[in-house]
Amino acid sequence: MTPRTILAVGAHIGDMDLAAGPDLAQNALDGGRSVLLALTPGERGHPTMAIAEYKRQKIAETHAFAKAIGAEAIVYDDLSDGFLQCTEEVAARLARDIRQIRPELILAHWGHSIHTDHEQAGLLAQRARFLAGLPGWEEDPEAGDRGRRHGTEQLYYTENWEDAEGYIADSYVPIGGQARQIWHHAISGQAFARGETYGFRYIDYYDAQMTTRGCLAGVPAAVALAHAEPALREL
Repeated sequence: MTPRTILAVGAHIGDMDLAAGPDLAQNALDGGRSVLLALTPGERGHPTMAIAEYKRQKIAETHAFAKAIGAEAIVYDDLSDGFLQCTEEVAARLARDIRQIRPELILAHWGHSIHTDHEQAGLLAQRARFLAGLPGWEEDPEAGDRGRRHGTEQLYYTENWEDAEGYIADSYVPIGGQARQIWHHAISGQAFARGETYGFRYIDYYDAQMTTRGCLAGVPAAVALAHAEPALREL
């Protein structure tokens, strides 16, 4: 892939670390800029740890993960896991970050999920992408990047096991052995991914999925994506 700026927007810390992490790691190796943005910390995802304590742990984990794969991490730590809503306030906040980051590609949640936060996060990514490119919306030539509108060329939905209803992949991104190894090592630093919260084997699942998608793409490993505008499928 041609190196570029990629922004992955997830509902919680860990969502895009898993689903988009290999792609972000590959992009960083290729010389691009990769940014992880979590709309909430995902602080209610531990069955025994106190919410405040797990929140601190999650934030530390995603910053360590991002550093390990050569990416940047942004967390909206004032928004709450389980209560995410696609409001104009949050969409505007995300749009301002899109204007500052200026991605060519946004990766987001597919709109149908067993988790309502994921559905709302997908709507927020779409709305924020629209606002960021809207002429006259909060434009201020003297405010630098935040004052200049930015139209993100592409929006793709990642493949997430919680967002499987109606999801049809139409593109595959090859993941090289080095990027896969970097991602695997980095994601192993997150407790939930290791299965220490509810026991789901996230790392095994997403690593095996890379092999499966690689078989379909004719390469050793790949991640699958679905374009927001299915008629435009070229990555």
